[in-house]
Amino acid sequence: MPVTHTNRKGRTYYLHQGVTKTGKPRYYLSPSSEGTLAEAVPEGFEIYENPNAQVVLRRILPKLITDAELQVVEEEMRRFPYLKYCRLDVKGDTITLFEPNHTVEGFAKLPDRFGAGMSRRAEEWFEESMSFSPMLRFVLVDEAKRTFVAQRYCFRGSIDDWIPIGLGARGSLASLAHAYVRHLCQESFFELF
Repeated sequence: MPVTHTNRKGRTYYLHQGVTKTGKPRYYLSPSSEGTLAEAVPEGFEIYENPNAQVVLRRILPKLITDAELQVVEEEMRRFPYLKYCRLDVKGDTITLFEPNHTVEGFAKLPDRFGAGMSRRAEEWFEESMSFSPMLRFVLVDEAKRTFVAQRYCFRGSIDDWIPIGLGARGSLASLAHAYVRHLCQESFFELF
């Protein structure tokens, strides 16, 4: 049975197997089922889908963020209904929160234009077509004490990079998430320094 992965947009990817010019095994994911398909994910690798539904085969990364820490951020996001469409991603020592690049307001008017029952289809289409930008992240800075720093993405032309917020103060993930997650998708986000 070939290895497949269906991303959040409903597109199926197939794991292909080949060889490099030097004869070493080569693996890649493609939406095409043509070619030699792999029967298993190679040892030490995983299929990874990022918040923008891009699917890749990557080495398994060391798990530095605990499930309990991830749950703290997810619970904080659930407290605010306007964050329904936000996503999060974990890589190494960093939890990154992503905002949708588009708003839902225009889709709320679709039921009036297209009749009853259209709102759910419109929402599904919106969810499938969304793209995301990283906006807020929590970086583990002390593994022993489990302290983090919060950073936000800065869009000033001369910076366009991550900047510390809260003067770069270290703290527990719970306290930082409580202080900053609420600002996602809000104008107040741009006032965080």
